[in-house]
Parts: sequence; structure tokens; C-alpha cells
Amino acid sequence: MQENITDFINNLIFYDYILFGGIFLLFILLLVLTILLRRKTFLAVFLLLFSFFLLFIGPIIGYNQMHQFLFKNTTELVSQKKLNFTQAVVVKGILTNESKFDFTSCKITASAYKISGNSLKDFIFAFNPFKKMSIIEQDIVKGEVRDFKIIVEPFTYSKDYNISIKARCK
Repeated sequence: MQENITDFINNLIFYDYILFGGIFLLFILLLVLTILLRRKTFLAVFLLLFSFFLLFIGPIIGYNQMHQFLFKNTTELVSQKKLNFTQAVVVKGILTNESKFDFTSCKITASAYKISGNSLKDFIFAFNPFKKMSIIEQDIVKGEVRDFKIIVEPFTYSKDYNISIKARCK
């Protein structure tokens, strides 16, 4: 857990600090406004609750939305093939940089999850892949389309499965 938090803090960019600082300043401003409007009870309570909601939920939503905008990319699964003589699956795909910025690195992850035929179980299985494998692609300029191949091994699952790919770029 501590490793994940340290990794998150080390990967923050300048825009993240601006976002977090702006939300904190807005929180302080709303608290001061709440104190000034303490005679109007309903408005003061609403502003107080809204300020704490903003403090706890704002950074999460803001961080996710900002990174989706700044580091916009698409991944497309081209093919997946289970190898016969080794316990592996070869996943081929395409990564497209749709951002206005160049990426220094992209972590592309292929996840394999079970298929049961029951739509509710399939929905739940998608959140808990039984096998993951990742690669890192370096220096992707804006507008570039890059092919990649991931070998997921050891892959011993013999029933029906699906493979999904996603990329987190910075």
C-alpha cells in the first residue's frame, strides 16, 4: 500500500498540484463564506456540507477527468491467440496517441478474465481478471499509432475467457 502511494506521489505532474491547490483554496473560501453566513442556517449548513464534499470528492474526479483529457489515448485489440505448445497467449494491439501532448511512457496492460455465459457473473468477472501482463512503451509523439505485442504467460486457464487491453500514459 505504501508503495502505491509513493508511486502516485512521484508521478504527479504540475497540473495536478494546481488542481489540488485550487480545490483546497475553494474549500477554505467556502468555509469562510459559511462562517460569514452563519445566521442563515440552511445556507450555512449547505455550504459546509458542499465544501467537505468538494474537499473529498473533487480531487478524485478532477484528477481522473484531467488525466483523461491530457493523456487521451485509444487501444485496439487486433488479435489474441493461445499458443499450442506453450502456456501463453499472444495479444496484439494498436495504441493511438490522441492527446495534444507527447507521451514519455505508456503502461499497456492486457487482462484476462473468465466468461460464464451469465451476464451478471460476466460483469463481476470483468472487475477481477485472473491474469494480467503489462509492457511499457516509451516516447510516443502526438498522433502516433504504435503496434504492440504482449505475451501473457503462464496461461493455464482452459475454459472460455476474454482479453481486454488498456493503457495509462504520461
